[in-house]
Formats: sequence, structure tokens, C-alpha cells
Amino acid sequence: MTTLAVPPHAAVTTERRLLTAVFAVLGVVMAVWGARMPAVQAASGVGSGRLALILLAAAAGMVVGLRVGSRLAHTYGPSRLLVVPTVVFGAALALLGQCSNWSSLIAAALVFGLAHGLLDVGANSAAVNVQRAAGRSIMAGLHASYSIGALAGAAVAALTTWLPHRTMFALVGVLTAAAALAAAPAIRRASRLDDPAAGAPPAGQDHPAAGGVPRTAIWLLGALAAACLLGEGAAADWSAVHLRGLGSAESTAAAAYAAYSAAMAAGRLFGDRFIARFGAATVVRAGGITAALGLGVGVTSGTTAAALLGWVALGLGLSAAVPCLITAAGAGGPRAVGTVAAVGYLGLLLGPAVIGALASVTSLPAALFLPATLAAVVAALAHRTLESR
Repeated sequence: MTTLAVPPHAAVTTERRLLTAVFAVLGVVMAVWGARMPAVQAASGVGSGRLALILLAAAAGMVVGLRVGSRLAHTYGPSRLLVVPTVVFGAALALLGQCSNWSSLIAAALVFGLAHGLLDVGANSAAVNVQRAAGRSIMAGLHASYSIGALAGAAVAALTTWLPHRTMFALVGVLTAAAALAAAPAIRRASRLDDPAAGAPPAGQDHPAAGGVPRTAIWLLGALAAACLLGEGAAADWSAVHLRGLGSAESTAAAAYAAYSAAMAAGRLFGDRFIARFGAATVVRAGGITAALGLGVGVTSGTTAAALLGWVALGLGLSAAVPCLITAAGAGGPRAVGTVAAVGYLGLLLGPAVIGALASVTSLPAALFLPATLAAVVAALAHRTLESR
């Protein structure tokens, strides 16, 4: 029997659509998990301290998943990490809904984080390959699907608070796993775009051959990703608190993160066009300046309207930065992508706590100058890190 070859352009189109769905699913699941966290806490009876340890377990699992996933993607190709980790990701969410005590939540959170890390590095590494095959920027658009998925997941979670979180987690988890299994044949056909060794530097080599990324550059890309994701963590955990401190209504304060997320999604939707026209370095530099100035003015003005606009500017300004940094790391292969992602997520995880500590010794507006300052650093280093990539 003769097997018909899939034309390269068809493989590119197919895997791009699959990755769009993968990123969207990641956003939906993470938003549902985060939005229903109070219900998880109430059902299990854990206090804030133990809840923090559950979240830390998920974070630790994710870091391990990113590191292990980068090696697996390097050896076998990133598309191999798009099915099984997604199934486990959905199953872990469903399991988290059934846990009723702290120890079981810790175990389930570890598995949830591990699957998230494997899927994250697989999706981003596969996206680098698809972008290379397409010959144009598509990374920002793929990350936009994550932002849109997160907005959709948050909206669904908000509209279904009457539904027990156990049922909600089970429904979303089962649908996630079923979608991954249904897509498995298409993913296998599109996996021809995998190039596990592309751009991977030899072990211990700091300055690889053309097409690779020096190890020092990888760490710098990771540090800039951490600076960007610290801003995201600040928006998620402190934007509403910031507006409430200005005397705004609770509904207005709650809208701050939604406004930030919507601005980031919009920026990513149009990001690829701007990157194609002006280049990644120019787009990231202009975005960093927008974020720094916007949030800086927003936290110094003392008015609700300016504060809202400041969070919008932060989301819009940083929207293309992480996709561009991941793309730059992609020249070094999946291991470089995994390193940049792992370092970047440290900013997301640790940033809110650092801002809280600064706020306790100064004030929240003063502490929020940290993400604004880091956005300015990203702008200043954009051409150094991205101009030649």
C-alpha cells in the first residue's frame, strides 16, 4: 500500500492549527484552575499557608516538567509531547477536583505541574519548528490563543460558580483529554516538522556554530522572560489591590486584570504583523517603553482611570516580548527553549511575593515601579538580544 506524502505547506497549516488549539487549551485549563481556587480551598479546609504549598508543588512540578520535557523534545521531537502530557494535564485537573485533603492535593498538584511543564516546552518548541517551516513569524499569534483561552476559561468559570468545582474540573479535564486523543493522528502526521537537533549546541560549548545560541545569551533571554512574566504576575495578583487602594469600586478593581489580559491578547493577535514589518527587536523595544511609561504614569497618578490605563499599557507593551524571546531561544533547540521558559516562570512565581515584600516596607504604588523598571530594562536590552535573531 502506498502512503501519500503530506505536502510541506499542508503540514505547516495542520500543525499551526493544532498548536493554536494546544495553547488555547493551556489557557482555559489554567484559568479554570485559578478561578476556582477558593472552592478548592473551602472543600479541602486548608488554610492560606497550606494552599501556598499546594501552588508551590504545582510550580515545582512544572519546573521539573520543563527540564525533562526539553530533553525529551531534543531527543524525540517536540510533537511527541503534545498528546500524552495533554491527556495527563486534563486528568490531573479532574483529579484535583476530587481531592479532599491536603496530602492528596499536593500529589495531584505535582502531577498537574509536571504535565503543564512537559506540554509547555513541547508546544513552544514545536511552534519554533513550525515558524521556521512557515518562513514567517507566527509565535505571537499562537501565544494570543493562550491569552484568549485564558479569558474564555475565566469567563466560563465566573459564569458557572453555581456548578461544584469537582464537576467543573471533571468536565474540563475530560474534554481536554478527549480532544488530545482525537487530535493524535493529525499530530503524528504533522510531526514531520520536528527537527530535534536543529540548532542544539554541543554539550559545554558556550559559542555554538552558526544557528545556535551561546549559553550566556540563553540565560539573558531567560532573565528578560522572567522580567516580563514578573509583570504578568504583578497584574494577576496586585492590579485589583492597587485599584482598591485608590478607592475604586470592587467591580472596577476586578476589571483591571481583565483589561490587562485583553490588551495582551490584542497585542499578540497583531504582533506577528508588526514583527514581520519592523523586526522583533524594534517591536519588543517599543513595547517595553510603552509598558514602562504606561505603568509608571498609572502608579504615580493616583487616579483610577490612569491606573487602569497603566495596566492596559503593561499588557499591550509586553504582549510580543515573550513570544520573541522564545523564538530567539528556539535557535538553540528545545533545551534552550526549556531553559528560557523555566527561568521565565521564576519571575511569574516569585514576582508577586517580591512586590508584596517591597510594598510592606514602602507602599504598593512604590513597589509597582519594579515591573515598570524591568519593562524598561527589557526595552534597553531588546536590540542586544534579538537584533541578530
